[in-house]
Amino acid sequence: MGRPPAPSVRYRRRVVALLAGLLATAGPVRAQGRVSESGGQGGLDAALLRAAAAGDATEVARLLGEGASVGARDLRGRTPLLVATDADHPAVARALIAAGADVNAQDSQRDSAFLLAGARGRVEILRMTIAAGADLKSRNRYGGTALIPACHYGHVEAVRVLLQTAIDVDHVNDLGWTALLEAVILGDGGPAHAEIVRLLLARGADPSKPDRDGVTPLGHAARRGQREVERLLRTAGAR
Repeated sequence: MGRPPAPSVRYRRRVVALLAGLLATAGPVRAQGRVSESGGQGGLDAALLRAAAAGDATEVARLLGEGASVGARDLRGRTPLLVATDADHPAVARALIAAGADVNAQDSQRDSAFLLAGARGRVEILRMTIAAGADLKSRNRYGGTALIPACHYGHVEAVRVLLQTAIDVDHVNDLGWTALLEAVILGDGGPAHAEIVRLLLARGADPSKPDRDGVTPLGHAARRGQREVERLLRTAGAR
């Protein structure tokens, strides 16, 4: 199957406008806990962030024992847990969560460990964050839940895990898209995205909910030649 059509000019303009609005309105992340390279608490916190990035669970445990703050933030507003999630270090994430790390703490671009784990398909960490009380209604910088980018990027197992929770399957992000629309519009129609469409429909996603231009998932699938996705949608009663 060929590559899906490039996003429309209207879509690109919408994304640019959305990002411009975020930059204009977003407040600064709290400065409390920001680290420096000096000694004392700042030095411990900086070392903890480095150890989290490196995936050194032993060093993370030692630094926590010496008083490093589990809520420390780097210059991008990322906590050690978010750094570990970004680098896909489950053992470090587990240690930080056990020490009380906030799985919902968001950085300067509104990523949290929970949201990023969904978007990146970090399934083991995603399960941990859900067990630790992830806010299923939390939103990323595009106004989407963890489910929507997981569908976009074709992370089947992450989608499966998220659909086992009470997450809103028909949540609409700031672009006007549901998880189903995102799976079709930004997906490639291949086996992974087709399976995600099947999972969403089985969970009760509205097969005919349109985007802001009135185009339904079926309309988008037809335009992109996504035959299996079209079949799934028609079987679910999509119009």
